[in-house]
Amino acid sequence: MTDSSSTPHIAHTLLSRAHPPSTADTIFTTKVLHRPLHLRPTSPDPTSQDARAQRRLLRLRKTAHKARKQKPRPLSAKEKRVLGVHDIPACARKYDLYVPLHKLWVGYMWEILGLKEGETNGGYVTAQGQGAKLASADFHGAEVQVVRSRCVGRVGCQGTVVKDTKFTFEVMTKKNELKTIPKEYTVFRFEIPQPQGEPSDGADTGKKPANLVFELHGSQFMNRATDRATKKFKQRNLSDL
Repeated sequence: MTDSSSTPHIAHTLLSRAHPPSTADTIFTTKVLHRPLHLRPTSPDPTSQDARAQRRLLRLRKTAHKARKQKPRPLSAKEKRVLGVHDIPACARKYDLYVPLHKLWVGYMWEILGLKEGETNGGYVTAQGQGAKLASADFHGAEVQVVRSRCVGRVGCQGTVVKDTKFTFEVMTKKNELKTIPKEYTVFRFEIPQPQGEPSDGADTGKKPANLVFELHGSQFMNRATDRATKKFKQRNLSDL
C-alpha cells in the first residue's frame, strides 16, 4: 500500500517541468496551496435586495406623480352623445321645475334692457339701442312660441327653453313634453313682462303695464349662447320665410 503523502502534487510536477525547482516551489506555494477560495453565497445579499426595492419604490412614486400631473383626456362629442351627458333625464322633464328658471331669466332681461323694478316710467326699448344686446343674450329659461315656420306642425308650439344649442331650441311644454325645434326657417316669439312701478297718489293701482313682445328669426340666430356674447349682429333683409 503506497503512502499518499509521498506522491507529489500533479501541479507541482507540471511546474517542475517548466520552471527551476526554486521557482516551481514558489509558484506552487503562492498560487496553489495558499490560493484564496472565494465562496459565493447561496442566498442574495440583503443589502442588494434593499437597494432593488428602493429603486422599484422610487419608480412607482415617479409614475404616480406623473399620472397626477397629467390632465385627463376630455370626452369627444361622440362619447358625450353615447353617454348622454347633455340629455335631460325623464325625472327632470316637468314644466313646473323650470318656472323659477323663467323668473330668473326675466330679471336677467330687465338688466339687459335697463328696466328697473319700482320705476314708474321705464326706459324706451328700441332696436338700435337694445337690439344688439337682445341678439347676444342667453335664452335658457325664455318662454318662446313658434309663430311662423316652413313646417306647419311646429306653429303654435310653446314652452320654456331648457337647452339652447347651435341649431335647435329644446323647450319644455306645459304638458311636460320635451320638444326639439330647429331654428332654421322658424320665427319665435317671446314676451318680457315690464316691472310694475310704485303707485303714486291718485294713480290707478290695478293697471298692469303691457308686456314687451319680440320676434326672433331662428335662421339668423344659429349660434351657441357662448358664441353670441362676442358676435356682432348686422341688420339684413330676410326672404327665407
